[in-house]
Amino acid sequence: MTRDETLLMVADSERDANMLYAVRMFVPDAFIYLRINGRPMIVLSDLELGRARKQAKHCRAVSFSSVAQKLQRENGKKANSAEVIKSLLKEKRRSKVFVPANFPHGLARQLRQLDIKVKVAKGAVFPEREFKNPKEIKCVSAALMMAEVGLAEGIQALKSSKIGKGGVLLYHGVPLTAEKLRSIIDIAIIQAGGIASHTIVACGKQGCDPHERGYGPLKANQPIILDVFPKSQRTGYYGDITRTVVKGRASEPLRQMFDTVVRGQELAISKVKAGVKGAVVHQAVQKLFEDAGYKTGRVRGRVQGFFHGIGHGLGLEVHEAPRLAANSEDVLKTGHIVTIEPGLYYPEIGGIRMEDDVLVTRNGARNLTKFEKVLEV
Repeated sequence: MTRDETLLMVADSERDANMLYAVRMFVPDAFIYLRINGRPMIVLSDLELGRARKQAKHCRAVSFSSVAQKLQRENGKKANSAEVIKSLLKEKRRSKVFVPANFPHGLARQLRQLDIKVKVAKGAVFPEREFKNPKEIKCVSAALMMAEVGLAEGIQALKSSKIGKGGVLLYHGVPLTAEKLRSIIDIAIIQAGGIASHTIVACGKQGCDPHERGYGPLKANQPIILDVFPKSQRTGYYGDITRTVVKGRASEPLRQMFDTVVRGQELAISKVKAGVKGAVVHQAVQKLFEDAGYKTGRVRGRVQGFFHGIGHGLGLEVHEAPRLAANSEDVLKTGHIVTIEPGLYYPEIGGIRMEDDVLVTRNGARNLTKFEKVLEV
């Protein structure tokens, strides 16, 4: 959609990335955003009004209660959100709005009953969100640093642990569980200024389910996938990093698989540059894995090998455009920040995943990730 078309959003900016992008401040409750003739207006409670006028100076901030009270005086009844929106549109002689795909259906029905045309915008309401400017690149890099701080604390705990009976890792004399290690990582992230959510600590066969958070005692000589993706408390931007480590000694098949995944990541990063399709990057890594003998397919009803995309966009959402996957039509462009995260998963060996965040440039990729890649710790 163009900036001349009237955009309406109703959401909170704590969870809705488009709203946060539009106003650049955190508001926990849903409020109204209107862009008319390219000029943004936000309508929110008196509780948030003073803060909004300081933190969202680029938007005209309007008191919801003031508009609602004016309508109540005129009509003799309490006004709802739809009626407030209609009143604001009427002032600007507008009767048609474009809304994002996740716009509340009930509110859309109310607006249509008030003779407001509601159209779902084709594509992204803020397509420019895909392309990170220098300030946004710093925001993602800062969030990534928070992830690296958490990851470093987690790996240090593994290094400090002892190997107990049955290979169970002991930390300060008690079994080191996935839950405990996750808390160590998450606390470090909070102290660094981030918000951690669903950090993955998956040991052995658990790592063969890429989004399994992990549970129970961690064991020596088995791969432990650590996938950390915090959000900055200050900016709302995400960082995303994964490393796979072994406390103790890795088996030779595990070493070979680790080396292959690292080579796959290096190959993928070498393919990344403006103008390249995400599918091309993915397919190059898929071929490298297959040529190395790592086949992908179902074995006894369970998929194994390399069965997820090589990466995704990163910004105000942990998964956003563009997609880098086998069937993706997305094309990489200057200013994209994407993850590069090849993985191989075989239940008899375990899972290996390696993830870095890279900035797409005209001539190639700039790796924003500084964390080392070491298998045994």
